Parts: sequence; C-alpha cells; structure tokens
Amino acid sequence: MPKAFVVPASGPISAEEVMAHGEGQVAPYKRIRRVEFVEAVPKAASGKILRRELRDREAACS
Repeated sequence: MPKAFVVPASGPISAEEVMAHGEGQVAPYKRIRRVEFVEAVPKAASGKILRRELRDREAACS
C-alpha cells in the first residue's frame, strides 16, 4: 500500500491535501493511501534517501 513520508516545509498541511495532490498525477493503483509526517527523511552522506530505514520504521510500527 503506497505511503508518503512528508516533511512539512512551512505551515500546516493535512494528509488529505497530500493525497489530493498526487491523485491526478499517478495511476489509481499508485495513489497514496497513507501519510506520515516526519521531522526529517533519513539520508546517506551522498544525499540519497535511505529507503531501508523507512521500511524498517514501517515494519516496527506494524
């Protein structure tokens, strides 16, 4: 199930707004169904997103 990890840049934003933003840009089966707001996205020294850490975080919550 697609999930977005969102770091709000400025001002409050709701999960519904995040999901609505992506609706017209992706296929229906790729639409975001869950949103989690985080302080920062984990990144490696090279600047790449550490998806493994996000998957591990999600597995720990389930």
